[in-house]
Amino acid sequence: MRVAIFIGSSPGNDPAYADAAAVLATHLAQRRVGIVYGGGHVGLMGVVADAALQAGGDVIGVIPRSLADAEVAHGALSHLEVVETMHERKARMAQLADAFVALPGGIGTMEEFFEVWTWLQLGIHAKPVALYDVEDFWAPMRTLVTSMVDAGFLRAEVAEQLIQVDDPDALLAGIARWRPVAQRWSPPAP
Repeated sequence: MRVAIFIGSSPGNDPAYADAAAVLATHLAQRRVGIVYGGGHVGLMGVVADAALQAGGDVIGVIPRSLADAEVAHGALSHLEVVETMHERKARMAQLADAFVALPGGIGTMEEFFEVWTWLQLGIHAKPVALYDVEDFWAPMRTLVTSMVDAGFLRAEVAEQLIQVDDPDALLAGIARWRPVAQRWSPPAP
């Protein structure tokens, strides 16, 4: 199994973010869960890769050529794929992953998270999507999701499919018990 991790390319202002990223990556590696991520050595992305590699994990990075050329690619991954565009990066990460988890990060993290969650809603994939909370980072997101449901812009069953955890064991348990729910735009089952 491989989990795609969406996480900040900056370290953030609280050391708890890096600590949690390292703990999660180490935990996944120790349980032989591979990691797919954006391929950088900077910020929390680098923390995830380094911690997983140090624990003997399999880490695949997928990075656009422009970022690789800017020397932000991690140089010691199990495998690094260089693609041409951010769109190709996200599509390739989705192809390689069996589940997706977003940790604290900025607009890139949010964009990646929302895209795979939207793809789940549209039936483009049937893979678990999770928010991994650190220091209540995702509290505003939980409020927003509730507001979207209350306002009629998000079906409750789509919101309920989102795994929300703050610990590595809870993440793996949530992924293991997750089952897809037929989405409004999913093709009919054969």
